[in-house]
Amino acid sequence: MITFMVLAAAMVLAVSGLIALPLLSRGRAAPPSPWTAAAVLAGLLAGTAGLYATFSNWNWSQPQASPDGSPQSMVATLARRLAQHPDDLNGWLLLGRSYTVLEETPLAVRAYERANDLAKGQNVDALLGLAEALVSQDDSQLAGRAGELVEKALVLAPQSPKALFYGAAAAIQRKQLPLARERFAALLAENPPENVRPVIQQQINAIDQALGAAPQSTVPANASGAAPGPGEAARVQVTVRLAPGVGSGGKPDAPLFVFVRDPRAAGPPLAVKRVTAQFPQTVELSSADAMLAGHGMQVGQDVEIVARISSSGGPLARTGEPFGSVAYHVAATGTVTVVIDRLTP
Repeated sequence: MITFMVLAAAMVLAVSGLIALPLLSRGRAAPPSPWTAAAVLAGLLAGTAGLYATFSNWNWSQPQASPDGSPQSMVATLARRLAQHPDDLNGWLLLGRSYTVLEETPLAVRAYERANDLAKGQNVDALLGLAEALVSQDDSQLAGRAGELVEKALVLAPQSPKALFYGAAAAIQRKQLPLARERFAALLAENPPENVRPVIQQQINAIDQALGAAPQSTVPANASGAAPGPGEAARVQVTVRLAPGVGSGGKPDAPLFVFVRDPRAAGPPLAVKRVTAQFPQTVELSSADAMLAGHGMQVGQDVEIVARISSSGGPLARTGEPFGSVAYHVAATGTVTVVIDRLTP
């Protein structure tokens, strides 16, 4: 933009010179007229600048991106502008989304909090953005404030796919399986992408299975002391170690997620726990630690046990996070060691 303005000014000066030169070098019959030349030059410059400012599409009032053009500098520019215009709702929403992309979760929470305050709790994007940021910090927030924000969003936009997804997940955490199924079914009716439909259907199938299953007893099914059979509840002691040379995710207080998953099917973990990332340590997982009631690991299953250090504090895997995994054949009781020895691609 600066280069363009310099070139434009040079062209205007050149044209002005062509007009002013005859006025400054008139013959004897007409003496030079420097004041007329100056007036013509000033008028031409002022008129050109005024016409460009009036008819150009350049946004003169908005601050421009920093010279390096990096996302961080552009977000910083937006933050500075909002400090001068604190009532710009759309600006705070954009800032919240930007911080989310940059994985600056605490700053995203603050931006969405401001947007939600400005909207007086009536803006769906502010409600869901704030809920998503809170869940990224701690997935248990779905059973707390994040879940409350999602419920408010569902009142304002009952067909919002994001609201339905988080609303179903929150209902699962509250053990409200019929409500979770209803919301997953509504999400399926919204015609999601083809690669997403099977995942949603698996959630519905898992809920149907849980609703139709008999309640699990904490007393061993075989009173005679015989070994539990296939399909019965199980528990496993998982010792987690950190391999030499593998970092801790960049944050000393990053949490550690240890979970059991079915490698052949998508869906929620069969068991999961969130603990402090200290090594070595032993975590016990059982069927009672399933995210979905009645959908825990069972004797006879072939599963994968994963330990992952979360740099964001949330349960979703992000590129560069250290993790390790091991295959495991589920028994009634068992022990296994997982070594965190690689990074998430």
